Amino acid sequence: MCLSTVYKNTKTPDAVAMRNVMAIECKDGEVILTDLMERQVIIRGVLESANLVDGFVIVRETE
Repeated sequence: MCLSTVYKNTKTPDAVAMRNVMAIECKDGEVILTDLMERQVIIRGVLESANLVDGFVIVRETE
């Protein structure tokens, strides 16, 4: 199983949006994150990069 930590805009500890993310869906200008417990976080933005080997994803927020 490949789980990731998702960051907003930059990979810094204070920019963590969600940990243990198992699914990411991009739809209508939003990035929908789902973790192991089926909780969801929705970020208005776009997927900027994903490094699944190191387990992190960066989402660039839009206004």
